[in-house]
Amino acid sequence: MKKVVLAYSGGLDTSYCAKHLSADLGYEVHGVTVNTGSFTNDELTEIARKAKILGVADYRVIDETQKYYEKGVKYLLFGNVLKNNTYPLSVSAERVFQAIAIAERAKKIDADAIAHGSTGAGNDQIRFDMIFHAICPDKEIITPIRDNTLTREFEISYLQSHGVEGDWGKAAYSINQGLWGTSVGGKETLTSDQFLPEEAFPFQVNEQEPISVKIGFEKGEALQLNGKSYRAIGLIDELNEIASQYGIGRDIHVGDTIIGIKGRVGFVAAATLIMIKAHHLLEKHTLTKQQLQIKDQLAYTYGNLVHEGQFLDPAMRDIEQFLESSQKHVTGEVEVLLAPYRFQVLGVNSPNDLMQTGFGSYGEVNEGWTAQDARGFAKIFGNQTRIYKSLHDE
Repeated sequence: MKKVVLAYSGGLDTSYCAKHLSADLGYEVHGVTVNTGSFTNDELTEIARKAKILGVADYRVIDETQKYYEKGVKYLLFGNVLKNNTYPLSVSAERVFQAIAIAERAKKIDADAIAHGSTGAGNDQIRFDMIFHAICPDKEIITPIRDNTLTREFEISYLQSHGVEGDWGKAAYSINQGLWGTSVGGKETLTSDQFLPEEAFPFQVNEQEPISVKIGFEKGEALQLNGKSYRAIGLIDELNEIASQYGIGRDIHVGDTIIGIKGRVGFVAAATLIMIKAHHLLEKHTLTKQQLQIKDQLAYTYGNLVHEGQFLDPAMRDIEQFLESSQKHVTGEVEVLLAPYRFQVLGVNSPNDLMQTGFGSYGEVNEGWTAQDARGFAKIFGNQTRIYKSLHDE
């Protein structure tokens, strides 16, 4: 039998694909779930059970969470990446690492094809296909849902006709939880004029009394929380647990999709947004003006390329080297106030703070230059404008 590796999540679309690939197309199906911090152990156990019922010949869970952080999330933090100044690329980045792991699995078992359950209406189909073309150019890509424009009703009827029962009811809101944030989709995100209601979000507001937390950064990475050391992933989880109780990090992103249409997606990313804003403030104190300006431009490009599935382009490795280098002195502690539905970055304490020097206090005292120095500098700094105005007095 020909072998196919199926990107399998256990949902309706991938369940249909699993049965269709074996029953109708005659493939030996190798199901793969790639965990990038998106699944609990109980969820993975249930997904494995469903795979067995569907007749999947071989099922594997590949845990890529640490690699996802080291090769992806870390650089999104270094770059303070927010798509359209809003969205932290929670799902976009995950899909890239899931696709890479699936492609590598297909190579390892010498599969004839790779399959995924994406529709023809979203970004994921492009991200998956691009990675597969780059890593496994010789393998056929099978996408039954996209190619046949299947409806949920058809898929449910098909599975039932093959003796596969399940709770296939469509939830009012689709939740995609991950390490760097959770996406939330519903009827409100299909139009331009509504926000998601309280019940759409996976975490409700259970805390009312404001508290402050202190995040310790070492060379750009968040590794301490309130004085306690963590591995980076553990800190993200712990901060998320605390901040989600305040309803922090909720928003709706609207932007340009890879396929050329506008799209809206709701999300909640409490720890992510807090860490990005805290990190950004620390950088303002520890980096030079030129470092900040150049880094902003490169980070903007980096985020766009991640979003569009271009992660394997060598330019990404070049940008990552700059981002890594820029973090050499981004060390210190940032205090953040948490309150219902909001947070406020209060201040920083860093041995590399460029503001805490003997050169002076802005607007108050100068120690590094004289009044005559300042007078001459102002004259020379405005020279070009003065010359222009002398020729073109408008």
